[in-house]
This record gives sequence, structure tokens and C-alpha cells, in this order.
Amino acid sequence: MIEVLRIKNLALIDDLELEFGPGLNVLSGETGAGKSFIISAVNFLTGEKMHPDLVRAGCDKAVVEALFVIDGEDLVLRRELAADTGRSRIYVGDALASRETLAGLRPKLLLHASQHGQQRLLQPGFQAALLDGFLADPAPLAARNRLARELHDLGARIRDLDAKAAALEEKRQFLEFQHAEIEKVSPLPGEEDALVARRAALAESRKAAEALSRAQDAIEREPKVLDVLADLHRELLHAGTIFPEFADDAEAVASFRHQVKDMAARLRKKPAAATSAGDAEAVEKRLFELATLRRKLKKTLAEIVDMDAAIKANLDFLDACALDRKQLARQEAALVAELADALTALGTARRQAADALAASLEDILRGLGFSKDVRVLFDFSPAEVYAPVAAPGEALVEERARILWRPNPGQPPQPLDKIASGGELSRFLLALMSLSAEPGGPTLIFDEIDAGIGGLTLGSVGAYVKKLSATSQILLITHWPQLASLADRHFQVQKTVEDGQTSTRCQRLEGSAVAAELARMAGGGEAGAEMARRLLAAGA
Repeated sequence: MIEVLRIKNLALIDDLELEFGPGLNVLSGETGAGKSFIISAVNFLTGEKMHPDLVRAGCDKAVVEALFVIDGEDLVLRRELAADTGRSRIYVGDALASRETLAGLRPKLLLHASQHGQQRLLQPGFQAALLDGFLADPAPLAARNRLARELHDLGARIRDLDAKAAALEEKRQFLEFQHAEIEKVSPLPGEEDALVARRAALAESRKAAEALSRAQDAIEREPKVLDVLADLHRELLHAGTIFPEFADDAEAVASFRHQVKDMAARLRKKPAAATSAGDAEAVEKRLFELATLRRKLKKTLAEIVDMDAAIKANLDFLDACALDRKQLARQEAALVAELADALTALGTARRQAADALAASLEDILRGLGFSKDVRVLFDFSPAEVYAPVAAPGEALVEERARILWRPNPGQPPQPLDKIASGGELSRFLLALMSLSAEPGGPTLIFDEIDAGIGGLTLGSVGAYVKKLSATSQILLITHWPQLASLADRHFQVQKTVEDGQTSTRCQRLEGSAVAAELARMAGGGEAGAEMARRLLAAGA
């Protein structure tokens, strides 16, 4: 039950607070006054989307909050809508929450019927889902939905497998040719760069070896350096006896001669070249093979290495494909058998629910002014649920319900969308809503559900709504004084203009204000006032 609803800065509403009570709460007012905005605010608070354009002009955000009572416990919900971003912020109690949280709470808070709901009622898919909502045991439906989802996913995997296998099978020969060409060379990641670096190192090594050979030749060719240095040392020693300043030079030459002698010995034992000529030839040959492969496949070596890995994976996939498909086919066959059993159980459960729901609807519709001969039937027709992709067998079908009815005797039952008027749909939806309601359960919102009815039928609808309000809180938007006069609390919605600003106001009516509003709804004047007096007297 909604105890308090507060709306700020939404559309034409600047700041509005309503205190609803148990039983029947009626909202009336001229067309366009803003009654639907109040219901839209409640729907927004309980999870529905709202466009940021509905934030009141000049305001940063709209705020809707309410105090609900569920099973004797208070629950405060608050939701804000930012004008600039369109994002909303949700609070359950004092804690931030998500729209998914609201979606879980909504069935405990509200059941909403509107003229839009009448149009949905005409849709076969909605009718089928509606019956499922009245199953005595939801387990068969849950099993059906779970297995259908699993099979849908499995079937998609099998179709993807088949499509990929078919595409690759067409290219198998070409893939095998490419793989063979690459395998002849067997390139490695980064190999070409390593070979280029190796070739450069070999060239430098060869140049160094040639320099050492030339150095040895310079030492050993005639006249030999060591002999020349020996002669120079001897002459300097001789000169040093006469000219002492040359004695140090003689020692320097002797020292240098020893160094050259050691160097000559090392040159004769010079290290072998880092690689032989055969190594350089092997490097060049390998680089040529790699370059040829690149030209042939028109790709870089890195791309070729990656391509070969992909080709191997595709060829391995083709080799394993048949086995994988057999395994998937076995899984599919097992799930198909489970789904077939679930559909059989669900079909039985749906027919049982259909009989019970039809009987309940007929009873309520008679109380809403229909003939005592009114009949509601659920016509079942086959609908495909799943067609096996790999497993043998025919497509699985389920019995899907569609509502037929016969409002008057002497007519064959026909679909709602063929013969139901707006007023009949209103009452039909009211009957369904009442079956979904639980004493002390969610608030029932009837948004002009009385459209298209009048005369004596209004009395029947009013009596039923009033009876229903004894166990459920109802918010009713109506333009009919006959229904508004039954209210436990009556609220009038008005549109006012103050200082050039249009605003929606809503006030609770009591006493003479109720009579005045009923008179307005009845057309005004003395005739309207007289009807208001009669309606209030009848309800006294």
C-alpha cells in the first residue's frame, strides 16, 4: 500500500504531496490537468524509464519518493532524474539501489491497468503469457524456458560449427598448399632479423681476420721488423756510450722489439674466424629462402608465422570437427528429450489452468454486467519451440493459448481482438486484475480503465471496484462521477497559472468540495448538482 507520495519538479508539478489511504482512492480532474503525470511518477519510482525532458523547466532534477507498507513493514523509495544527463539515482531506504532491485520489488508494490493494457490484452503473445501467470505449479514453465534457452544456445553453436567447417572445407586444399609451402621453410618468429644480425657479425669477423693476416704479413715480410729493430737497438747502444741521451732510446727500442715479438707469436697463433665461409653461405641461403617465401605469400615473415599457426588451427579444427559435432548432437538429443517431457507436462498444466481461469473470469464478468451466458475459452494451437539441428527428430511444439470468448448467447466464441469493444476490454482487464490481486498485496492502479463504458454497466463496474477495494488499495483515475462517488478518499487534480508559471495541483476533497467535484464531473449546473446529491445519498 502507498501511504505517502511526493513529487517534485516533474512536468507541471513543482511540489506535490499526497496521502493515500486504504480502500478506493480516486483522482479526478479536467482532461490535461496532469492526472497521468501522477501515475507516471509512481511508475518511474518503481522502475520504468522517464525522459529527462519531463524535468520541470529551470530545475536540475525531478524527485519522486513514497512510503510503502508491505507486510506491516515500512519501505521508503526515492528516485531522482537529472535534467542534463537523463541518468537516475535510486534509493531503497537510505541505500543506493539499481533498477533491477526495483524490478524485483515492483510486483509487491503495484499492479497497473490502463488503456495501453487493453491493447496488450489483444496480443496473442500477451494472452499466452497471461495464462502462464496462473499456473498452479510454475516448475514445468521454468523447465521449459531453461531447456529452450540451453537448446537455443547449443543449436547456435552447432550452426556456427557447421558454417565454419563448410567454409574451411572449401579452402582445405589451398590451406594445405599454404601450410606445405611454409613447412618447407619452417620460419621461426624473429628469425630473419637474427640472420641479418648474424650476417653483419660474420662480415665484421671476416674483416678482422683479414686485418690480422695483413698485420702478420707486415711483421714477417723482408726486411723483417724484428731484424730492423734489433739493428736499431744495437746501433743506439753503441751511440749511447758516446751520447748518453740515446741510452734510454735504446731501452725503449728493446722493449718495443719484445712487444712486437710477442705480438708476432700471437699473430701466428691468431684465433680462428668466428665462422667458416660455409657459415656465411648458410646464412645467405637461409635469408634467400625466407625472402622467397615472403615474395611468394606477399606477407611479412611475422605475418607468415601467424598465418601458419592459424592454418594449423583450422586444419586441426576440420580434423576434429566431425567428432565435436557428434558430441554436440548427443547433447542436443538429450536436451530435446528433456524438453519434450517438459512440454508435455506444461501442456497439461496449461489446460488445467485454462479451465480454472476461464471459470473464474466468467464468474467475475457476470458480476460486471455481462450476460449469464458469457463464456471464456482458451484455444490452444501448436507453436514451434525448437527444431533440432544435429539430433534426429522433428521440431518440438508446444500448445500456446489464445483467449476466445462469447459475450452473448447464440454466437460462436471468437478472439478478443475480433469482437471486443473498448468497454468490454476494460471490464475484461478489470477481471484479470482482480484475479491477480491479493488481500493486503500490491496497490491496484486503474488508469481510466472505465473508458468506453457507461449506463448500467458503470454501476456494475463501480460495485465490483468498491468490493475489490475492501481487500486491496486502489488508485483510480476516472472521469465518471458514478465511480468517483464511491471513493474512500477523493483527490482533485487541477492546472493553475501563477506569475506566468503553469503548475499542477492536487488536493484532497472533503464534504461540500466532493459534491462540487461530482457535480462538475456530471456536467455542472443544476442537473450536475442533482446527480451529485443522488450519488452521495446512494453511497451514504
